[in-house]
This record gives sequence, C-alpha cells and structure tokens, in this order.
Amino acid sequence: MQFGWLTLSLSPSPEEDATRIDQQLAQACYAEAAGFDDVWLTEHYFTGESVYNDPLIFASALAMRTTRVRIGFAVLQMALHHPVRLAVQLSLLDNLSKGRLDVGVGRGTIYNEYEFVGYGLRSDDSRPRMEEAIDVLTRAWTEAPCSYDGTYYQFHLPELRPRPFQRPYPPLWRSVVSPTSFTECGRLGVPILASRLSLEHIAKRWKLYKEGLEEGGHGPETRRNRLQQAAVWRNVYVADSDAQAEDELAAVLGQSRNHMMHVRSAYNPDDFQVDPAMLNPWSNPAVPNDDALRHVLETGSVYGAPARVREQLAALRDAGARHMLCQMNFGDMEHDRVMASMRLFGEKVIPALRSTA
Repeated sequence: MQFGWLTLSLSPSPEEDATRIDQQLAQACYAEAAGFDDVWLTEHYFTGESVYNDPLIFASALAMRTTRVRIGFAVLQMALHHPVRLAVQLSLLDNLSKGRLDVGVGRGTIYNEYEFVGYGLRSDDSRPRMEEAIDVLTRAWTEAPCSYDGTYYQFHLPELRPRPFQRPYPPLWRSVVSPTSFTECGRLGVPILASRLSLEHIAKRWKLYKEGLEEGGHGPETRRNRLQQAAVWRNVYVADSDAQAEDELAAVLGQSRNHMMHVRSAYNPDDFQVDPAMLNPWSNPAVPNDDALRHVLETGSVYGAPARVREQLAALRDAGARHMLCQMNFGDMEHDRVMASMRLFGEKVIPALRSTA
C-alpha cells in the first residue's frame, strides 16, 4: 500500500495563524520521516481553513525542506487561478522539488460559495472554467509559442519558462465523486482522488474506474499503475487504545463540523443553494450532529490503537484501495496530539501494510 498525508487543519483565530502555519510545516516535513509516500495540500480561503490558505506558496517551502516525499494538491480550485500564471508557478515548483509534484485539480468547493465571491466570481460556471483552464495548462506546457482564444481566457505567449521538470508536465489528478466520473477518468487514463467513500462504494467505484481504463484502450502497465495510484481519503487517528482514539477523534470532528456549518451559514450568499444530490449526512446541515458524526466515523474514518487501524486499512486494501490519503489533523487539534498519532502510524502501521500484498 501507499500512504499519503493530507492536511485540512484550522487556525481558530488570526492571532494563532503564524503558530499554526509553523506547526503545519513541521507536520508535513515529519510525514516524510514517518514513511509517508506523499503529502497532499488542500486549498480554502478566508475562514482559517487549510491554515496557510495558498497551497502553492506553502508547497514551495515544503519542497525546500524535504527530499523524497511527493507533494500533491487535493485539490487546486481551478476557477480561482489564472491558468497561465498557474502553469508558471507549477513549473517552478516542479523544478524546485526535482519532479516530485502531483497536481490534483477540481472546479472548486461545492459548499463554500463565499470563496468564489471573495475572488469576484460565482460558482455557476466553475466547471467549464475549470475544463478550459486545464486545457490552457497542458497547452502552455507543451506548445511554444502558444496562442489561446477561449471563452474565459485569451492570450499569446512566446514560450513558457521554466519548463516543468517532469515531461511533458506533472501528473494531473482529477477529483471524482459521481460514478460516471470514475468511468470517464478511466477512459482518459488520468489518476484519481476520491473522497471518503464507504467500503462498499470503494469496490463499486474502483470497478467502474477499471472498466473505464479498459474501454480507453490503455495498456496493462498503465492500467496497473493507475489502479495502484487511485487514492481514497480517510480521517486517520491512532492512539494507545481504541476508546481513546474514538473519544478524541469524535470531539475534534464535532468541533470541525460546527465550524463548517457556521461559516457556510454566515458567509454564503442568500441565493446560493447546494445541489441536494451532492449532500451526504456529514455535509447536510439538516442532519443532527450526532447522526453526522456517527456516519463519518463509520464510513469515512480509520481510528483506534495500531492493531485496529491495521485491520481497517487491510479491509480497504482488499476492497481495491491501495493508496490512502490520511487526514491526520482535524480542526484546531493540538500539535502534540497530531504528532503522536503520526508517530504511531509511522512506527506501527505503515511497515506492517507495506510488507503485505
């Protein structure tokens, strides 16, 4: 199995931002020492989520402090970036990291409309804007000179410099939610990032992805590599006992959900409504906290003493998931507790899962 460390941690006040950013950097660097294969950075703005807000600048600091771990984005909100500037920034990051960059792309948050509003946008056209921006990225990295005349972007540039370290460019990962997205990404042969799917849904969605890879005519090596890379997100918390892990994880997850619901209620425009089909018990404000917490603990979390965590991860592996994105910090959880959980995971979980098929 492969293990990625994913961060989505909150700074509770502006006065704590600097300290929390330092702690996030320390945790991300420790992920390399603990044996993780990759580090994945999220992107959120204006309420203290993701702490650093801008994952590109944060990634540059991480690139200078690590040597082995790959650095990924889960995901870049494409509607919030001009794609030519983004192409330049990612090319530089790829060079600074000596080709350790993985670029997860998405349309942007489907819940936090205030993030679009903060950039003078709305989310209505975020999907076609994203698709055009991805087209700009790939063409800017591969064409010289490059001219573009699209709906959202029009430009001419003589040549993009620096060129990416990885050729022709860093891997572009897609965030997938719906069943059709798994099939389509399989046809395209692109690596995927999946959210907190239940064990049952992982097996079904991986089957769709595999079928899409076959329909796309990709060779055996590509199919094998993509299935090995396909990543699924889990909350992960390791403690000395199962009971301690459950109590401590439940407390911080409950605080995180309260914050999430508060900022969406306070800052989203009155005319914004989330597509009901995209809601689940965790993200649906109509679901009581206790029910939402039970749902995410049962279907989206791996927690307990090391032995229980190993069992849960083995079940996910057997369902087809060979690449876990482990969110190991939650809300404003204390730095020392995050580091203790990471240490146990690195010492008592990763080696055991690496030594099995």
